[in-house]
Amino acid sequence: MFCKDPEKVTVEDFSFSGFNIPRNTSEQLGVYVTLLDVSIIPGLNTNGISLARIDFSPNGGLNPPHTHPRAAEILTVLEGTVYAGFVGTNPDHRLFAKVLHPGDVIIFPFGLIHFQMNIGKTPAVAIAALTSQDPGVITIANAAFGSEPAMDPRVLAKAFHLDQHLVTKLQKEEWINPTY
Repeated sequence: MFCKDPEKVTVEDFSFSGFNIPRNTSEQLGVYVTLLDVSIIPGLNTNGISLARIDFSPNGGLNPPHTHPRAAEILTVLEGTVYAGFVGTNPDHRLFAKVLHPGDVIIFPFGLIHFQMNIGKTPAVAIAALTSQDPGVITIANAAFGSEPAMDPRVLAKAFHLDQHLVTKLQKEEWINPTY
């Protein structure tokens, strides 16, 4: 990002109000991510950090498998019970996952696929700090099956060991990103 003219900088470029407000989790996945990156707080520019609040609906609210191409992440559960984890790299694809309770922390290393799901009967809330002012996000299923234009179904069928007709059906689904 380009730096703002110093004569036009105000305290509002370094602050945000309302991070404490729960968001609507009624969308398809039952999650709402409030991301405070450089596009929301210009003062984050060149500081290499951003912050996210993740609100989960009860009984399965899911921040689906995704990756941040420009950041590692540290997540702290504030309320609820969250199953969270990440998958290591080739060739092992080892899963590192655990159930987190309020006050528990997990780190998602740079660029690795990770997820969080509320396994409790009440809403859950987590805060995540990311090591980039613009971490980016790639939701794995959405990227694979919801790309525009659509990938050749033969590629996905072979890569995911699926029937090509199932791939074509999945590509016709509406792939919703977690709300940001």
